[in-house]
Amino acid sequence: MDFSLSEEQVLLRDSVDKYVREQCGVERHRMLCRTDLGFDQGAWQQFAQLGWLSVPFSEALGGIAGGATDLMVIGEALGKGLLREPFLTTVVTCGSFLQHGGNAAQQAQYVPAIIDGSAQWAFAFAESASGYDLSRVTTAAQRKGTNYVLSGSKLAVLNAHCANHLIVSARIGDEAADGAGITLFIVDADAPGVVRENFVTVDGSRGAHLQLNGVELTAAHILGGAGDGLPLIEAVIDTAIVALGAEALGGMQVLLNATVEYTKTREQFGQPISKFQALQHRMAEMYMKVEETRSLLLNAAIALDEGSEDSAAACAALKVKVSEAGKFVAQQAVQLHGGIGMTDELCVGHHYKRLMILAKLYGDEAYYLQKYADLR
Repeated sequence: MDFSLSEEQVLLRDSVDKYVREQCGVERHRMLCRTDLGFDQGAWQQFAQLGWLSVPFSEALGGIAGGATDLMVIGEALGKGLLREPFLTTVVTCGSFLQHGGNAAQQAQYVPAIIDGSAQWAFAFAESASGYDLSRVTTAAQRKGTNYVLSGSKLAVLNAHCANHLIVSARIGDEAADGAGITLFIVDADAPGVVRENFVTVDGSRGAHLQLNGVELTAAHILGGAGDGLPLIEAVIDTAIVALGAEALGGMQVLLNATVEYTKTREQFGQPISKFQALQHRMAEMYMKVEETRSLLLNAAIALDEGSEDSAAACAALKVKVSEAGKFVAQQAVQLHGGIGMTDELCVGHHYKRLMILAKLYGDEAYYLQKYADLR
């Protein structure tokens, strides 16, 4: 297995790294957390101009046909900079749904607006009784002649506060815990019957809880075929896990670097605390967690790009490590910084909060550990 990046991927990484170094930081993050949108629309347009929003789409659709490894490269750099722009939700997750599940008409209608930065998307899947089980869907799609009527509710839909379009999982059938009948629908966020209740997450990200009150759709709004939604969801979530794993790795690397530097400057008993062996051991453990995450991330990205039969297990293993290592590294960083670690002025607490969101997104450590065991 080749773990080296291609020349194009190195250039892509350097491009995003340069932007993060010059434009991003804790002050930008704090400012955006106080806005209603939660991110910088001007920066999003810059992402479009730089070609980052076109990465997962085929050349026929105006993209660069990038794979999971390309998304990994971008995600890690974005994670270092605490970027709030919805690359994960709009481009990686919903973009992958359109790329792999959309028909030609849907792709022609929706993909160009993602690439040029003029449209925002959100994936609505979680429900009050679903837990992390993607097959537990009670939102109903009732037939009405040749059309469908959606009724139900979705919780914690990231980016739904500003989304132009939603991808909603619903069930054509009666068994709420059965994978059969799950169907994906493309829904206009301003369609009659769609009610949004906006919220702010602990890390400053924005989203909305959705209420679907008799939203009428045609068969043209079905994404990927009626009743065929679950396999598509699982495949797309695996790609999203690579992107969020890369973002988490970038955040963990920043926390490790910041902690090492801080312990060189803080003194106790007349010497830097970096000289205390007990603290050296803790930082060495942080380093090991970061490198374990990096290894599993590379393995998952390459497995997806190669179409390996082990790709689902590789992504499950990565998600377990992201949840476990992210929590460990973040907690150690806060503890070794002392009280200043959770202040709003320092990046440590902000990365901590983001890592907690990524640890739970699409499934926590216990859920994916069981999934990995089942796959193996």
